[in-house]
Amino acid sequence: MMLCQNKIIFFLLMTVAMFSGCTRAISEQVRAQVNEGISLKAVRENPSGYTDEMTLWAGEIITAKNEKEGTMIEILQKPADLESRPKQGDLTEGRFLAYYKGYLDVAIYAKGREVTVAGRLKGERVQRLGEIEYTYPVIEVEEIYLWPEREKEQYPFEYYYPWPRPHWYYW
Repeated sequence: MMLCQNKIIFFLLMTVAMFSGCTRAISEQVRAQVNEGISLKAVRENPSGYTDEMTLWAGEIITAKNEKEGTMIEILQKPADLESRPKQGDLTEGRFLAYYKGYLDVAIYAKGREVTVAGRLKGERVQRLGEIEYTYPVIEVEEIYLWPEREKEQYPFEYYYPWPRPHWYYW
């Protein structure tokens, strides 16, 4: 009888642990308002057609700057995975600006950090990007999630062992 109870408790704990790892970056209340069909490419082609639409995009921070009214973050869009985290790689539809009403520490929201942003589209802003004028769609942030930094890959011992690895029978 005791063994059966231990199995049930173990099963319940494993179930809770499994589902606690599947939390989403953006709350369900905001997700319910998001128009999933809005891509950055579509907004860049017709910015006025999507004004005040709620969208959710992920990407990598290029720059963040505190302004008088809030923080402006330039983000390189990347496709999101099932958790809404930006996928690694070079696939992108371009850049966008995320305007956060309030203060975000730009030392934390720094170049290279991954974010997921949900908010309302508020038109476009033209800024210099190198030698060109670039038109950025602007999102007024409702929620922003800064992802923990990814761990650097640690290769197993044998990948950088400088000579042939001895076998167990040599010892």
